[in-house]
Amino acid sequence: MLLHGPPGTGKTLSVNYLLTRTAGRTTVLLSGPALGHLASAFAIARDLQPATVVLEDVDLVAAERTMPWGGGEVLFELLNELEGLAEDTDLLAVLTTNRPDVVEPALAARPGRIDLALEVPLPDAVGRRRMLHLYAREIVLSEDAVEQLVAMTEGVSGAFIKELMRQATLRAASAGTAPGAADVLAIAGDLLDERAKLTRSLLGHGGDDDSEPLAPSAAMLSAVRASGLPLPPNVGGFERFH
Repeated sequence: MLLHGPPGTGKTLSVNYLLTRTAGRTTVLLSGPALGHLASAFAIARDLQPATVVLEDVDLVAAERTMPWGGGEVLFELLNELEGLAEDTDLLAVLTTNRPDVVEPALAARPGRIDLALEVPLPDAVGRRRMLHLYAREIVLSEDAVEQLVAMTEGVSGAFIKELMRQATLRAASAGTAPGAADVLAIAGDLLDERAKLTRSLLGHGGDDDSEPLAPSAAMLSAVRASGLPLPPNVGGFERFH
């Protein structure tokens, strides 16, 4: 099974939910450089079946052959492992990716390895409204405030909404007050405005006066990461918050 969609939409959360609903199965989780140990992971899973092998951000092994864990060759090793599963093997492989376009060519060249591909998209208006209520917790939001926030946050991820509520709570705590709708709306305006400024900077536009490059703040970087926008590591100041 392949879960794909933008960053911050809940792919890992969906995997965690799946694992809680399949009690009694061994879970083998690989991510990052650990993806280079596919053979060992599948060997453990076969020995301890029924088992579930979770491979997070599988696009990382398809993007570059020069990566320290083997690059694109690892993806073909994964496809070989899936092809070699016996019909009576009780083993589930769950893959997640932010970049289905990167892994699609390899999957298309070896059809039949993935039984189900599910998109985890950015939340629509209904989803954003539910997330606002979910992550608000003790923050009291009027329906007018919720509708305003729903309109403001079009195109953001669930992770962005969670970060929005966290920063609104911190803003109120700094002021020694209980968090409220005013805090959430203020932070939403700041984060969305800063995200737009950083996007303009990344596209080659300077600040309002074009006199010096934009130095991203911690809040700005947090918002951009949560929203799923790409952020290269050479952006000024990014390495301090990465």
